[in-house]
Amino acid sequence: KSHEELLVPPTPCHAKTNVMFLKTHKTASSTVLNIMFRFAERYNLTVALPADQLFHLGYPRTFVAHFVEGFETIGQNYNIMCNHLRFNPLEVKKVMAANTFYFSILRNPIPLLESSYIYYKDYVPAFRSSKNVNEFLASPTRYYHPADYRRNIYARNIMWFDFGYDNNAEDDANYTQAVLEEIEENFHLILIADYFDESMILLKHTLCWDLDDVIYFKLNSRSQDTVQTLTPESEERIKAWCSLDWKLYLHFNQSFWRRIEETIGLEVLEKEVDHLRTRQKELMETCLSEQEAVRKDHIRNKALLPFQSGAANILGYNLKQDLDNRTLRTCQKMVMPELQYTSYLYAVQHPHKKRKGVGLPLLWTSLQEK
Repeated sequence: KSHEELLVPPTPCHAKTNVMFLKTHKTASSTVLNIMFRFAERYNLTVALPADQLFHLGYPRTFVAHFVEGFETIGQNYNIMCNHLRFNPLEVKKVMAANTFYFSILRNPIPLLESSYIYYKDYVPAFRSSKNVNEFLASPTRYYHPADYRRNIYARNIMWFDFGYDNNAEDDANYTQAVLEEIEENFHLILIADYFDESMILLKHTLCWDLDDVIYFKLNSRSQDTVQTLTPESEERIKAWCSLDWKLYLHFNQSFWRRIEETIGLEVLEKEVDHLRTRQKELMETCLSEQEAVRKDHIRNKALLPFQSGAANILGYNLKQDLDNRTLRTCQKMVMPELQYTSYLYAVQHPHKKRKGVGLPLLWTSLQEK
């Protein structure tokens, strides 16, 4: 070949802009949602938002297309879908374009169950009636009654449920195998919350996004003092009690690392993770008055207060006081909690509809200020 031909640069890829994220519970998914919302704004994309006053897409009911605001008129012209829903591929396909990229995120069921226990303590009957997470796990069936099934979903195989399956199903090898294969058919990528930065790099590569598209501040995390320590016995019991989630996690944790080795390679991954963390630190220094998340009672601007739940103290952020307008907007978007961001985008996309009430002061009184 002639010398010139070798200099042709590799074809640049185009950022994928039709993306469906199945937001699972207690899996760092609020942080991913914030990434998705900021991306949607950057490219002026249409988000499939929950109809009326809801903040989730009909959850825990199985998703149907009319849970999306404006579906009757907008039809299959949504680019991004990422609010909580219980997955139902046929109905999601009515809303999302044919070339949509589907991804989700899973988390190790051991820390996941402890997190659910604290967060949903007051809501889930199985959790409410036990003293602490270890007592619950000592004999889950004492507290977990199938009759309370709807409110107990967070207490057993919650990820399996979010993907649309029966979280009380018998753990039968043929059944679980069939479900895993079905998930592989429906989703192009499954990320792992326990390796969040690595997940963001893999997502960036797969979707052909920029580093700044996947930069994040950790959202909806809780203060350390609300974390309960699981005994080694409890950890083993979770694997049995949530065996469907455990199989799901093991399977996709393997495919996650396989995918990284086949596409990016561990060396490049490590470099890019460093890069991500450096950039994240820079942004935190630019935006935040403290270099970390703070407890709910220390959040100065109540408009940025995250939703509080159960016995968890959900952390938020304080922005620096003297930021110029453009930086302030960027920083506000980085720290904006899920409910506020959903409400804000809803007002932008559906200006004639009644705003979703968050029960907190508005960040911007008029949308012109953004």
